[in-house]
Formats: sequence, C-alpha cells, structure tokens
Amino acid sequence: MSTQTGWPPIGYEERPWSAEPGAGVSRRQRLLARGPYEAAIPARIATLDPVIDSRAQSLVETATVEMVRFDAELGQDSTPFAALLLRSESASSSQIENLTAGARKIVLAQLGDRSSTNASLIASNVEAMQAAINLSEDLSVDNVGTLHHTLLSTSDQVIAGEYRNSQVWIRGNSPHSAEFVPPHHDRVTGAMADLVEFMQRDDIPALAQAAVAHAQFETIHPFADGNGRTGRAIVSAMLRAKGVTANVTIPVSSGLLTDTRRYFDALGAYRGGDILPIVELFAESAMLAVDYGRILVEDITAAQLDYRSKVGAARESVLRLVELLPREPAITAEMAAEYTGVSTATAYRVVQRLAGVGILTPAGKVRGVSVWIAGDIITALDDFAARAGRRIRH
Repeated sequence: MSTQTGWPPIGYEERPWSAEPGAGVSRRQRLLARGPYEAAIPARIATLDPVIDSRAQSLVETATVEMVRFDAELGQDSTPFAALLLRSESASSSQIENLTAGARKIVLAQLGDRSSTNASLIASNVEAMQAAINLSEDLSVDNVGTLHHTLLSTSDQVIAGEYRNSQVWIRGNSPHSAEFVPPHHDRVTGAMADLVEFMQRDDIPALAQAAVAHAQFETIHPFADGNGRTGRAIVSAMLRAKGVTANVTIPVSSGLLTDTRRYFDALGAYRGGDILPIVELFAESAMLAVDYGRILVEDITAAQLDYRSKVGAARESVLRLVELLPREPAITAEMAAEYTGVSTATAYRVVQRLAGVGILTPAGKVRGVSVWIAGDIITALDDFAARAGRRIRH
C-alpha cells in the first residue's frame, strides 16, 4: 500500500520478547512489557521514484541553486572556510542530539584534550564528517560502516562500525511502550543494502534523494548508537557525490536545529508514507544553512582583515600563520612550524608575535604542549552556533 505521494509506509511484524525491564520500572510498566511486540518492516526503496508536489519541487530547486552558488562563491580558495563550515555542520548535528560544547572546547578536543566529554564526541563527529566527504565518491555499505566507526572510535569501540545485534527502540522502557521500534536486527543488513542502492542512483534530484535516504536510514536505525549523526553525515556525502557541492560542506544541520520538533515529526511522517515533510524541511534547512554560512564567512573574512592589519608588512612566516588560523583556531608551535615551514623555535617566536598584538591568546596545555587560541575565530564559531540554536517555539 502506498500513500498519495506514492511512497509506501513501513509495515510491522510481531516479534517475541523475553527480556525484563530495568530497575526503577513500575509494576504496571513491567506488566505492559511482557509478550510479543511489533517491530517495523522498512519498505524496499531501491527502485522507487519519490513523487513530490510542485511546491516541494520548487523548494528543492531553489535550495539546490543556492547551495551550488554558495559553494561556487568560495571556489577553489575555500580551504579555511571548508574546515570552518565542516566543523559547524558537525557541531550543529551533535547539538540536535543534545551534545553541546563551546567552540573553544571543541577545537581543544580536536588537539586531544579530553576534559569535556561532549566536546570530545563533537570532535569525533568532525572527523566522521570529513570521512563522509572523503568517501563520497563511493557510497557503499562498507563506507557507511567506516563513517560510523570514525564517529564512535573514541567513545565506544565495541560497536563502532558494526550493525547492531539486538532490538532497539525510541523512547519508552521497552518496545511495547516505545514511540518507535526500528526493524529487528535480522533485517538490518538487507535494508541497508537496499538503501545504498537507492543512494547510488543518479536519476533523482539530489537534495530530495538525500532527504529521503536520510529518513530511510533513521527508520532502519542500523547501529546501536550514533544513527542521527551518521545519517546527517550521509546527507553531506550525498550532496558532494551528486555534485551539488565541490568545495565546502553546507551545514544543513544548522537549519534542522532551528526546529527539531518539526524534524522529528517529519521523520515520523516518512514512516507513515509521506515524504513531503522531510523533503520540504531539508530544502528549507539548506537555504537557511546557506544564509548562516554566508554570515560566518563574512565574520571570518573580517577577522582575517583585522589580523593582517595588526601584523602589517610582516615576514612570510607570520602571514602564513595568519592564513592558518581560520582553519586551525587552536594551534601549537609545532603546528605553526609544520605549516609555515620554519623551525619550531622560529614558529614559537611567530606565535609570540601574534599573541603580542592580540591575535592569539594562551589556552594552557594539551597533553603537555602549549596551545594558543584565535579568539575572533572562536567567537565567530560560537555566534554561528547561537544563530542556529535559536529554536522555533511551538
């Protein structure tokens, strides 16, 4: 059975249940958590064609043009902005999962600081997002596993990159009272193979295809943890694979973050066979992300101009380090030496010069190594997060 958009809703199957609820569960809840439960059966979508109305089609076309234009505006000289936008997408995606941390903590975590658990998880998400972009030319089942492994390799190596081997559910104390029960783990391998076949097609508008693929991935819920962040990374990989982006990552999650209730409702509507809400939401979120991205680029460009005016007619090593800061707003003397091509001792003097004119400030030590922070870049990243985090109230 399909809906008016021609998309089949999930089916259900009865599965036996013998596990006992955990501690702290009431007697009534224990009674309700007995006997068989119903798990989802995701539709096979590899050969299906998403049908969307004229409004959704217009949104998809407009959003795609905006993303292509923004990517082209930054062009080949996109290196510092590519890193910033990728980091911003990763942080926004993590924030949807209520994993939040300031930009300062995140960039320190990327250097190995483990004082903030959330920052460490977000830093891993940055690596996973980069892996998604690197693997975008081969959207395979194995590479989805590689992406997930990168995401969880520092927090849960046991399940990183491995499909789940048990039943999971969304909210509730058991699958009997859950909001949604994804398919039994026996179905995950086949469902993922089908999804990847859909992702590899080139006859569907890229943004609509990515939105549907994301919703199908979240429906399958193939991993024990990290499905949301992995699924949103797949969207960035698909946009790169389909040629929508070539230079930078569009921080689509920053748009989704403004209305997470609508996002989760759209995933629910997809499971019921209605693809329009998720397609429209992704199109609108992409356009909002481009707006946010442009503001971030403007803020970083202004900071770079200010930095150059502060150092004046400096030697090349100083200018090269100033160029590095938008991409690496937390640096060590060793990083500065590697990037500028000078000795560590000379790089240390360059860092001290930038600190002397207020471009860098000391940030203590990470793993025994002194670190400096580019405060204006950190502020721009935090301002981006604040804009994305201003959620719509229902």
